[in-house]
Amino acid sequence: MSDSAWGPLRDLPRGIAGLERAARAIRQASSRHTSVYLYGLEGDILVLRAFSGRPTEHTRIRVGEGVCGRAVALGAAQVVADVAGDPDYISCSLETRSECVVLVRREGGVVGQIDIDSDVPGAFTAEEVMGLEEAAELIAPLF
Repeated sequence: MSDSAWGPLRDLPRGIAGLERAARAIRQASSRHTSVYLYGLEGDILVLRAFSGRPTEHTRIRVGEGVCGRAVALGAAQVVADVAGDPDYISCSLETRSECVVLVRREGGVVGQIDIDSDVPGAFTAEEVMGLEEAAELIAPLF
């Protein structure tokens, strides 16, 4: 993903409006991004703050649960090429085939995450994950 893909993430307003715009921009950055969920970390709970795409009933996820919670517990991005083969996967949609979770860090600590679902199996390359980590740096001040 080129740096220009993240132009819409620069100078976002604070609060929910900025997070909503960020989710929309990340979703629009690739036709393979079906849904984007931005979770903030509150203690040991990930709390949904904004999304673009399909709604989810998973508005609160404990650290260690699902792919999202595993990312925080391990302190590393998670890429699942085939969600059907991951025992930790928590389904948001029957159409979802792959998932990528990138951590948002501020001052060295995890403050949230970008969770992206795709209806395409194996949708996330290592290069795309690096680009999403750049996006996470840009939106970190919003958390």
